[in-house]
Amino acid sequence: MEAAGRTSSPGQTRNIGICILLFVVTLGFYGWYWAYKTHEEIKEHSSEGLGGVLGLVVWILASFISAFVIPSEIGKMYAQEGQAPPVNGWTGLWLIPFGVLVVPAIVWFVKVQGALNRHWESHGASV
Repeated sequence: MEAAGRTSSPGQTRNIGICILLFVVTLGFYGWYWAYKTHEEIKEHSSEGLGGVLGLVVWILASFISAFVIPSEIGKMYAQEGQAPPVNGWTGLWLIPFGVLVVPAIVWFVKVQGALNRHWESHGASV
């Protein structure tokens, strides 16, 4: 039996180290792709959230808001399926002062992408 609200296959798992490397090498432009895909996959899977295009617009215009929205949507996706959410909106506090400090930004990304990877893997996504 499928969980309530699940509408499609799981999203793609992503190697955290490679993603961080791509963020650096592309001077942050990989972040645009990552934000779009993350929002889109969450929306497709749970039928909730901003979706890819709106999520990307928020990421570009007000990335500090995305710091809270993305983990919040992931947490809701877990809760919707009756699981304890490993991240929530408060996870965004790791980015204060909003990406200026590298270590907290890496911690935020590891927590968020790690939660996504675990969720997608539990739903049969290939690693």
